[in-house]
This record gives sequence, C-alpha cells and structure tokens, in this order.
Amino acid sequence: MKLRIPVLLALVACGGTAARPPGRVIISVVGTSDLHGHLMAEGDLGGVALLAAYVANVRAARAADGGGVVLVDGGDAFQGTLESNLAEGEAVVSVMNHLGYHAMAIGNHDFDYGPVGPATSPRAPGDDPRGALKARAAQAHYPFLTSNVYEGGKPLAAPNIMPSTIVGVAGVQVGIVGAATEDTPTSTSAPTWKGLELRPLAPSIAAEASSLRKRGAQIVVLVAHAGLCRRTIDNEEIAHCQEGEIADVVRALPPGAVDVVVGGHTHMGVATEIAGVPIVEGWKYDRGFGRVDLTLENGRIVGKKLYEPHLLCARVAPGTERCDKGAPAGERVAASYEGRPIVPDGAVAAIITPYCERARSRREDKLGVHVASTVIKAYDEESPYGNLVADLMRAARPAADVAITNGGGLRTDLPAGDLSYGQVYEAYPFDNRFAEIRLSGRSLRSVIAANLERPKGILSISGVRAKAVCKGGALDVTLLRDDGRPVGDDERLRIATSDFLAGSGMEGSLGGVKDVEIDIEEGTLVREELITILRKRGGVLAGDDPTLFDPTHRRLDYPGPRPVTCTVR
Repeated sequence: MKLRIPVLLALVACGGTAARPPGRVIISVVGTSDLHGHLMAEGDLGGVALLAAYVANVRAARAADGGGVVLVDGGDAFQGTLESNLAEGEAVVSVMNHLGYHAMAIGNHDFDYGPVGPATSPRAPGDDPRGALKARAAQAHYPFLTSNVYEGGKPLAAPNIMPSTIVGVAGVQVGIVGAATEDTPTSTSAPTWKGLELRPLAPSIAAEASSLRKRGAQIVVLVAHAGLCRRTIDNEEIAHCQEGEIADVVRALPPGAVDVVVGGHTHMGVATEIAGVPIVEGWKYDRGFGRVDLTLENGRIVGKKLYEPHLLCARVAPGTERCDKGAPAGERVAASYEGRPIVPDGAVAAIITPYCERARSRREDKLGVHVASTVIKAYDEESPYGNLVADLMRAARPAADVAITNGGGLRTDLPAGDLSYGQVYEAYPFDNRFAEIRLSGRSLRSVIAANLERPKGILSISGVRAKAVCKGGALDVTLLRDDGRPVGDDERLRIATSDFLAGSGMEGSLGGVKDVEIDIEEGTLVREELITILRKRGGVLAGDDPTLFDPTHRRLDYPGPRPVTCTVR
C-alpha cells in the first residue's frame, strides 16, 4: 500500500509553509486552568503528557501556515495532589517550562503553600508568607501575572511576578495581562494573604491593557483566575452561560481593551463571546483546554474563531471526541487533533516520573476501609462526603458540640474500592489545621443563614440539624441537636472546624461574628487526623448510607435551591 502524505504535511517536513496572503497570520490562543497539581491521566482522560500532545498538534498546524501559538494558564496550578504538593508545585512548573507556556495568572490557591518548607504560615520572623509562590515564579521560564493584587500600594512584584508581559509570536506582539478573582482574599488562608490588597478587576485590567497597547501590543490576551457561570458543574459537560464574574468584568471594560479572555476558578468548560470578546475556560485538573484563533492582516485582527473546550483524550468513543464518564460505552479508538494522531510526550512522562515515584508509597497506602459505593461530594449542596468529613472532624474532637467544614475544601469523590491514603488526600488536599470556635446558638444560626443565602460552597455540619424557612422576607434558621433537643440562642457551643473557616473562609467564615472565641491549633493537619480515624475504624463506607446523607431528612433543610432568596408577597 502506498503512503499518501498530505501536501501540507510534506511542506512542513521540507521546512516550507503553506501559501498564505502576504501580511496574514493566524495566532492560536490555547488556555488551561485549575490544574491543581494533576499530572497523571485518569484512564484515557487528561494528564500533562496528553496536554503536550495536543499543544504540539496545534503548533504543527500553525507552523504549516506561518502562524503561532500563545499558551497561557488561568491559575491554581499547584495545590491538590501529592505529586505536586510534596515539592510545593515544582513538578507543575517543570512541565509548564517544557511545554513553553507564555504566562500564568496567579490563582487564589497558588498562595496556599505559604513560606518555603513544610509550614503553611510564617513561624519565624524571617518567614516570607509567599515564599513558596516566589520560589515557583523564580523557577518558571514564563511570568506569573496579576494586575489587581497590590502590596504596599503597588502591584505585587517579585522576580518573575508582574502585572503583564509582551511576547513575540510569529512576528506579532502579544500582550498578556493577568488578574485574580474577587474571592482571592477569602479563598486562601489569611496568613498567606496578610499585607496584600485586592483591587477591582475591570479598572486594573483596563489600565494595564492600555499600557500594553502603548508598548506595542497588537493583541491583548487577558488570563484571569476568574470565571464564567454562577454555579459549578462537577463534570466535563460544556456549559452554556453568559454570566459570571469574568463576564461582568468584560462588560465593564472599555471596548477594544482586550481581544481574548482565558478564564478559570469556576472549573467550568465554557466558550462564549461577550461584548465582542471571546472567552474560554477549559474545566479543571488538566482534563481539557480552551482555544481561540485570531486572524491578523498587517497587524490588525480581521477574524476570530472560537472553539468549544476540548477534552484531553488518548482514545475516544468512535464518532466523538469524548473519553470521560459522559462518553458512550464500548469501543475506543485512537484520538487525533488538527488532523494528526495524539502521541503522548515521552519527555513529559520523564519529567514527572521522579515526583510520581516519590509520592507512590503514600498514595497507594491502604487504610483498611472498603468503600462499597462512591461517596459523592458536592460544592454547593449537602453531600455524603461533606457530611462524612464533618462527622470525622467531630470524632477527632469529641468535646465539640458541632463540627463544620466547607464545600470548597471537598475536591473529589471517594471512589468505590479499597480506600487509599492518596484518594483521601486528593479529596481533601488542603493543609488546614483544626480550630475550636466558641459562639452562641444565635450566632451559629446567623452563620448558617448567611451561607444558605450565598452562591458559594455549602457548609457541612455534624452534631446539629438546621431547618431554614422564610419569615417576613428573611431566612429564619432553627437548630436542633441530633437527639431532637433545640439549641437555644444563648447557649454557648464548641465547634470543631478548620483554621480556614475560623479565619478568611468565604463560604461562611465563623471568625466574623461578634461573640466568637477562637483557638487555632498548631498540631496535626485536619486531613491526617481524619485518615487516622478512618484507619482505626476500618470496615465499610457506603455513599448511599442514610446516616451520611438522607435526601428525605437532610441535615440542612431549606426552601428551594441555593442561594436561598426570601421575598415578601
């Protein structure tokens, strides 16, 4: 059989380019976000070796027509897995260096590691609360960008940390400006944020974009750790929304300020256009990417092509581009992209191998617990896993009346099978410490009501049940102990929670009420104590166990979906 080589491919192999009009060039903007340290594939889905393959195919397509690729990330790159966390994100930056990223936005969780070393907050006078972030920026071959985080009245700055940058791609000057979500001060730990100020996104971005234009940028790309959609959907479906924080920001920008937006933070897969600006977001955990192609003639944009977010797949269901849980069952065939087969990058695999080997023994350590059916987590509604974590926290602190955790701290389900250390770690990856809160029943009612009225992560509770009803246009919460006894307004309650919720936690900070007393522990991490209790208990866990979650008798009973709104009729 004769091998037929497409003319375009033959031209590339001989060092030529496809014919194109003089002065015309295509720039492909490819964006990832919210990798959260996920380096390895999950079956056929995701992983940095597959990301490298897809990026290589886009670059080959642009090389064939004389164009180029701008590769950026929307932040929250590091925090989330043993492979990344054990070296404070070093593995992720090593891979991103190899892939040739041009810039990364700083996300709220990119602050999480605190100083360099095991401590997550400053302990000694010389400890830099952002030392680990600065170490990763110094390691990177690309800048970390944020235009609206300020320190001492000036934009946050350190070696390789800046508001914006300009890069040359295929003869085009591309400006890239970074920005951080308005949630940042309340969605990272308070000690790592100390001394910083968050300024409004739109005016910060507009000023920096204007500066980039004056410095010669022909294209301006906004890479923002702020996203589309008001509600997170925890799957790889494509959402169709035109609302959300970054949508509001784009509408507030002067016309022509930015040409493309790569978003993040909300973990959604979205591609939309608002006020003439294409906006993409490519899910989370290195499972996909967003893409926009810009066509320029003589340095001016004359065309834009917006792609739906694309899954990273080694193999796909025939006739589809799907390899996730939503893919049809049955046969899988090799994936291709831009007319070329997807070939995982062996060099990337070699980069991550030492980090994976270092984490392997801890990841695979069995806890002696069998999960009979998946223990599902949810961000913004009551879930079996959220209730399990709250129950385990109360077991770890038996003197507490109540335990409370937050939906944003629950990152993955506990899968069916023999439970391992690594599975619990990825389901609760944050290095939170225990805090004891003492407050009145009245204050706890107000905290729960405020949480139900917000669109952020839900509070999971153990030790009490809450019933919320609308009265006179306001949400009224009643608290009952597990045995049915009411909690009085003037009762003093001891609550076991995390230092995050005791401090800056946006999902219902317990530290902000008037009558609160707070003790932050300096001992073992919450996650490690939960794992210790699971080891001691052993036995079987089941996601459908009604003691964990009974949809007919919820621990949090409230009218309608969250956020709850009460109106007077």
